[in-house]
Amino acid sequence: MIPMRPLSTVELLSVWEKGLGRNSLERAQIVLQAARESPGDPDPGKLPLGERDARLLTLREWTFGSEVTALSRCHKCKEELELTFQVSDLRLPTTLPPQELNFVAGDYEIKFRLPTSGDLALVSSEAGNGGSIRNALLARCVSDARHGSDPIATEALPEFVVEELSARMSEADPQAEIELSLHCDSCGEHWNEVFDVESFFWTEIQAWAVRLLQEVHQLAASYGWSEADIVAMSATRRSAYLSMISG
Repeated sequence: MIPMRPLSTVELLSVWEKGLGRNSLERAQIVLQAARESPGDPDPGKLPLGERDARLLTLREWTFGSEVTALSRCHKCKEELELTFQVSDLRLPTTLPPQELNFVAGDYEIKFRLPTSGDLALVSSEAGNGGSIRNALLARCVSDARHGSDPIATEALPEFVVEELSARMSEADPQAEIELSLHCDSCGEHWNEVFDVESFFWTEIQAWAVRLLQEVHQLAASYGWSEADIVAMSATRRSAYLSMISG
């Protein structure tokens, strides 16, 4: 297990700055790297996706609290829905799976591991060069595939085996895809929607950073304090000074 710690205001602001212009996989990696207890701790990019997302949920709770407010839109009538729930509602009672798993489908025997964000980053770049994300991911995660006693390349696996492998990966790492069960009061529509913790958490970090810099601007303009001094203040003290400025 990779130890983690909460991020300070200065660290979180640095995370936001480093994440500008990056994709969601890179941003999640930046956040988790910053939260390691020691720079020498293992690379969080090597964690299974579900464990990565569980850690992002923990960091989100440490940073912004246990309550989550999000927006969605009804697929049928397009009514906007405001959702409020707890971070604990998104956590599943799972444990870190073994590094290697296996299953049998018909005459095929497969040994595999769960994909990581590092895998996704690499296969996404390969797909951009004309490759298939699914095939590239299988090639990275399958350590051995056999048809009877004969080795077989992952790209030669029949579709039913590939579908079974995808299902086994999902079963072994359920935290990697969190679905919300939603209901629209206006039209009665029911549907499931994936909650993307990495994108949601980053949106909150972005909004928080913009608010903080606005506060820094106001306080620096009024009192001549440095950014470092203002950021080092507690949110309560900054708020008190801003109230005095506004009268």
